[in-house]
Amino acid sequence: MSKLEIGDVAPDFKGLNQNGEQISLSDYNGKKVILYFYPKDNTPGCTSEACDLNDNYNMWLSKGFEVIGVSPDSVASHKKFAEKYQLNFNLVADTEKEILQQYGAWGEKKMYGKTYMGVLRTTFVINEDGRIAQVFEKVKTKEHTNQILSTLK
Repeated sequence: MSKLEIGDVAPDFKGLNQNGEQISLSDYNGKKVILYFYPKDNTPGCTSEACDLNDNYNMWLSKGFEVIGVSPDSVASHKKFAEKYQLNFNLVADTEKEILQQYGAWGEKKMYGKTYMGVLRTTFVINEDGRIAQVFEKVKTKEHTNQILSTLK
């Protein structure tokens, strides 16, 4: 799939959240959504990012946003992660990497001279019309809320 850009319609998806309940992006029609893709539950950067968004969750709700996290981890892994850090938003298990691929958040990475496929940490801000309003490819995990807020009008 070609790279999603600002103004594109956000692809709908279905997946199971940390409670085993099916959710889809279309469940949030008419709402603004912060959809973030992260590599792995309980890792330092992913925990920082999730906790930063969660610490500001009521503020996001007051601004009309819902937050959804997606990673290739299992429902059980998401459940433990959400419980451990008392996360108030949905974490979608994308074990088949279908949603990650739809959003271009799965691709080639390099570390220590090795090339491998993995999650490209990316956040999409989706407006009430279901269109992508902002894309973050260089996510600041510890201050992601401020990073997003700085671009909102």
